[in-house]
Amino acid sequence: MRRTIFLHPSLPAMSDPITLNVGGKLYTTSLATLTSFPDSMLGAMFSGKMPTKRDSQGNCFIDRDGKVFRYILNFLRTSHLDLPEDFQEMGLLRREADFYQVQPLIEALQEKEVELSKAEKNAMLNITLNQRVQTVHFTVREAPQIYSLSSSSMEVFNANIFSTSCLFLKLLGSKLFYCSNGNLSSITSHLQDPNHLTLDWVANVEGLPEEEYTKQNLKRLWVVPANKQINSFQVFVEEVLKIALSDGFCIDSSHPHAVDFMNNKIIRLIRYR
Repeated sequence: MRRTIFLHPSLPAMSDPITLNVGGKLYTTSLATLTSFPDSMLGAMFSGKMPTKRDSQGNCFIDRDGKVFRYILNFLRTSHLDLPEDFQEMGLLRREADFYQVQPLIEALQEKEVELSKAEKNAMLNITLNQRVQTVHFTVREAPQIYSLSSSSMEVFNANIFSTSCLFLKLLGSKLFYCSNGNLSSITSHLQDPNHLTLDWVANVEGLPEEEYTKQNLKRLWVVPANKQINSFQVFVEEVLKIALSDGFCIDSSHPHAVDFMNNKIIRLIRYR
């Protein structure tokens, strides 16, 4: 419920613009917008009930996340929660809403999370696999200042993964890691979008020195916590199936049975809850 507020004498008029510095990001709005929910922390701050801090430019300073504040400010303006379809920071936005104590926004976020949860229950997972063999050339140090040129066949793997469940791809990203430059890094940084992931990796190459993987930008794929390297599609499919089945997916009856998966380039699983 919105109530009429009475301005502190030092505050500007309701329609005058106010510039806020929220975590280093500047926003310009009006006093009417900031006090649209008087029971919120912002309502208290900008009605004179709570002290406000200023930055070096004289702007009101709030030491909170500046990026997601845009969604809070838009809610103050319209009383409607507008989020992009690929929004990935719901937890952060919920914490910020709790901080500002905008109760209608907190309720709107709770409703949105219930809606997203229902949408996540039924899901589809589709994986397209490709494999090729190519020759890799490298030098081998046989003795001090003595090097020879060598080559070997290398298996190169590609997996295009699409899932209607963003949460499942995050789960997958917590289990699969690239090995590059001697370090493991999560595959989540390679998400093309919240629903699509492309993986490219190589199997171990016989005789290839470790430094050549780094020099030629050859990434290997590992699954944790088993700490197992994935050197074939069979191992990849087995590990992905374990993760997917544990998350409620099952084999699509219109596609080959699990025992036939290893001979197929397309894998499809579905989840009904």
